[in-house]
Amino acid sequence: MYSQRQRIRLASALREACLSESYGLQRLFKDILAGLTVGIIAIPLSMALAIASGVPPQHGLYTAVIAGVVIAALGGSRFSVSGPTAAFVVILYPVAQQFGVAGLLVASLMCGAMLVMMGLGRLGRLIGYIPMPVTLGFTMGIGIVIATLQIKDFFGLTLLEMPEHYVDKVQALWQALPSWQGGDTLVGGVTLATLLIWPRLHLPLPGHLPAVLLGWGVAYLLAGQGVEVATIGSRFSYTLADGTTGHGIPSSLPAFAFPWNLPGPDGQPLHWDWSLFRALLPAAFSMALLGAIESLLCAVVLDGMTGRKHHSNTELIGQGIGNLLAPFFGGITATAAIARSAANVRAGASSPVAAMVHGLVVLLALLALASQLSALPLAAMSALLLMVAWNMSEAHKVWGLIRKAPFNDIAIMLICISLTVLFDMVVAITFGIVLASLLFMRDIAKMTRLVDLSLDRRHSHRIPEGWQAYKISGPLFFAAADRLFAELQGRAQGLQGVVLQWDGVSILDAGGFNAFEACCRQLRQDGVRLLIAEVPFQPLKTLARAKFSAEPGWLEFVPTLEEAWDRLDGPRSAVA
Repeated sequence: MYSQRQRIRLASALREACLSESYGLQRLFKDILAGLTVGIIAIPLSMALAIASGVPPQHGLYTAVIAGVVIAALGGSRFSVSGPTAAFVVILYPVAQQFGVAGLLVASLMCGAMLVMMGLGRLGRLIGYIPMPVTLGFTMGIGIVIATLQIKDFFGLTLLEMPEHYVDKVQALWQALPSWQGGDTLVGGVTLATLLIWPRLHLPLPGHLPAVLLGWGVAYLLAGQGVEVATIGSRFSYTLADGTTGHGIPSSLPAFAFPWNLPGPDGQPLHWDWSLFRALLPAAFSMALLGAIESLLCAVVLDGMTGRKHHSNTELIGQGIGNLLAPFFGGITATAAIARSAANVRAGASSPVAAMVHGLVVLLALLALASQLSALPLAAMSALLLMVAWNMSEAHKVWGLIRKAPFNDIAIMLICISLTVLFDMVVAITFGIVLASLLFMRDIAKMTRLVDLSLDRRHSHRIPEGWQAYKISGPLFFAAADRLFAELQGRAQGLQGVVLQWDGVSILDAGGFNAFEACCRQLRQDGVRLLIAEVPFQPLKTLARAKFSAEPGWLEFVPTLEEAWDRLDGPRSAVA
């Protein structure tokens, strides 16, 4: 196990994989092959995810290049591959629509700063406390939203503007159905069918690029027959720093620029002020929260695949620095991508060098194949994202939870799905965690109970007349203590005294102490004496911190239950 201090060491994964271990030509060759494989997957995906996020496709490529290399070099997971991911689409798209590319990049900067603070604050392990029904709920909800957004391009619908809210989106898509284009649908259908069939062929090459290329081939044949299909080049245009304009993707290196100087929603640079910061803050927080969850979940999955251990806090800092740097070169929000990272492992990667090579492969494609990438049909991109949405929804896990899990978990998951689709991911996660916590506390509180020791043959003969003995089993926290001590007061009516065995009390919190103190006052008024035995360390520490002490003749603490029986068997003055 690594210490917390070690986990915050920058570039810990790269140091361990390439410096602490022997790194020779054989491992370098494996990393290069893995990087080439993942790079081929990332090229179409990065463009498709940028389009789905509401920005031109080159911004997705810039993200894979800059963030992919920086995060791999500085992060804490040696196999993670970072770039644009499908999970961010539901957050980035509304920001891009409202604030333009500039607003989206500024929000990405704010997200990066938050991720760095999370890592420095050692919050990496806290992500593991998000319940599985919540995680499955918001990932399924994100998958539904992404799939809905792809209907427009998959069917070639004419839709001038996509509404903000999900119900309105569905209504607008339904109204646009008469504009359906058969050519786009054929291209999308061929691409999607290829993606579904390709894994059954058991070929070493991933199916993403072949499927998109096959879709391009169908679009080319349709164009020869006079059937036009929308492409990246027909939808998007660009303007370079020197004033050069063009359609599709520019074949140039990502240029440095301050994000707030890029076009906003009205085509003019953003006016940076406090009101803009406040407006972007909720979206930036959503990005940071989702980025932290997805990157650390990805690292945990990779740990299970490889037997390695990641450094969670270092990974958060690496993700943060990547998101701080990428926007200055046109990159949108990035995080670790589970599918690409798993493909990286299966391709034989041994270090973060593979993920860095993946970024260089994307860069070479940007420089050498920009015109060819601009000819890719949008319907093929939408088919690719439909497959991504299905994979990230983890429908098999959702169905398994519905069939096997308790009702509370099913209800939490369904609520999180609905909230993610109808509102947003942060609302879903917040409500899901709160609801799961409340239901968990309710269940734990039910486990805290009074056990009547007079029903136990080992103790029944030791209890004198006028006395009763109980064992408290379970934690004495705020949700359980009031009920338990109210029950004790009811049972103690008319008794001379009560023996309480505390060896089953694992926790005594402030709420539990207040309930206990109030019970003691009431019992004293009723003339009922207390003899408390076998108090564990944590409750004893809480009592000592509150300066709660015994009062001879009324309330006493004894080390063992046996000693309590001895006192009751002895002279009455011992407890009187």
